[in-house]
Amino acid sequence: MDQTLETLLNEMKQEIDQWMAFISDKNAENIVKRTSLQIGIHDYALLEYDKGRVSMTDDDLDLSMPEDRRTPGEPLTEELVREHIVPELSSYMQRKLDEMPNSIIDYQFTFNGKFRVRECDLNLCILTYADETKKKQLQERISIYIANKLEKGTYPTKPLETFFLSRHILDEGLFPDADPDWIIGVYERVLQLNKGNQHLAEHRSYLIAALRNWAEQRWLPRYFDNIGTQWQREYIKKSDIHLDHTEQSSIELLIYAAILILKYEPSYSRSTGLAMLNCAKELGSERAKRLTMEGSGTFAKEDVCLRDEMVECTANDVFAEVSIAIKEETGESYARALRFLTHLLSLGFPKSCQIKLKSSVKQWLPIKGLAKSGTHRFFANAVEYPDLYPLMEEYAKTAMEPFEWYADTEGEKNCMPGSYAVFGLGLKDKTYFPLVEEYMGKVDDEHQSVQNHFTLAFTERHGVSAETIPTLVKCMLHCTDSMKLKIQSDMETDVNVKLLLGQVRGLPYYQVEHIVYLVWGGTDKLKKIANKPEGERAQWLNELAEAACRK
Repeated sequence: MDQTLETLLNEMKQEIDQWMAFISDKNAENIVKRTSLQIGIHDYALLEYDKGRVSMTDDDLDLSMPEDRRTPGEPLTEELVREHIVPELSSYMQRKLDEMPNSIIDYQFTFNGKFRVRECDLNLCILTYADETKKKQLQERISIYIANKLEKGTYPTKPLETFFLSRHILDEGLFPDADPDWIIGVYERVLQLNKGNQHLAEHRSYLIAALRNWAEQRWLPRYFDNIGTQWQREYIKKSDIHLDHTEQSSIELLIYAAILILKYEPSYSRSTGLAMLNCAKELGSERAKRLTMEGSGTFAKEDVCLRDEMVECTANDVFAEVSIAIKEETGESYARALRFLTHLLSLGFPKSCQIKLKSSVKQWLPIKGLAKSGTHRFFANAVEYPDLYPLMEEYAKTAMEPFEWYADTEGEKNCMPGSYAVFGLGLKDKTYFPLVEEYMGKVDDEHQSVQNHFTLAFTERHGVSAETIPTLVKCMLHCTDSMKLKIQSDMETDVNVKLLLGQVRGLPYYQVEHIVYLVWGGTDKLKKIANKPEGERAQWLNELAEAACRK
């Protein structure tokens, strides 16, 4: 057994060496220089032993071993692992860490082990390591960053900074006595500074991920057992546990995490946010109970509730939902609902809210590719009443917010708040072409493509003419290359090609190139077409092709 143990230990040390060599094969100095809030790269490693096989990883995954895979002839015992292997590996890893370049290992490092032994499966902490000098340095950097970039700052911050900051201030190793109100204040300041910025969603995603990790990995396990899976958690309160008075304020941080998830994460994360609120309720939070029923309480009751003989509207900002029940299918019913919505948004209600609609009418806008949701149906119903167009425009102007999307859309069907109202008005009435142009100027075409579908419907409805080309150009500028726009023959008439040329003069070449690609399939194809006609049309087509080329 001694020889077997010696051989096995050597294999484990070789795995550690290989892992160390792998993580060292990076330009760590340049990586940590990207932001003052990163002081190292790696803070975790896991060694797994399973039936004679040894492996190393830095992923903190659930690698528990099924019962039926145990091998009766397994040579390792629990005693052997605890008394011989773990101490030896702990000393060896510590020596290797001491030899590592300063920038590779974070201020703290945890080395865990999963061992299959005769008696059971062992999950053990082999080594915890902390560099107090690095820790103090990082704490100072965080304090300076918060003071200068957040408290005194007036400009948007970098997403990478938020990625690290959001985790650091929840790290009990760095801030063991952090006030949850202070943490929430820091998070809110980050969101405030980045409001209207193209990276807002990225910042918010990092904040939510950090909060979710804190809740699921550290805070909730103190009071609840997870009887579900790692991916679909189901909590049951521990029978012998009571909330410490010092932890009372942490419930507010848990509720804050739940609210952000419910408001901004995709619908499949809804169960996670609800589970957090339910846990807060089980721990005695009256606020969590009120939130699920009434919302955050930020808004006056008369602003979130409307009930009369024609319509019933209720709004819950925690879920970013507005429930609308149309009692009488009339223009006035939708008018009242629209006024309610617009006023609510003007007060600061989440513009990305979704509408839960109860109506006997089921209509959709004549645009393929849009999500068939309650929000969509509400505006498709409302646009059938011409008297409501001014109210719909007012709503759209209030709702449009770059880098935000309706809560009931995901992926390819993402659309900015106000989309359905703008699309409906743009198809129905030429008076609202300027509104369409304003909308397109705010679209984030990297994360939204429904404008492609609208543009196709727009050309089918209104055609290509002197009246539509200015708006069509604005639409095409914000459509993606995947759109199949069949307007080439219409655009090649003398009048239209001259109008198009006038619209694109002064634009950067790459924007003109994009429009040329959507209409003709590329600059080379346009040049071939330009050689066929004679006179002014040939000249205009050539000028257009020239404008689409880098100078």
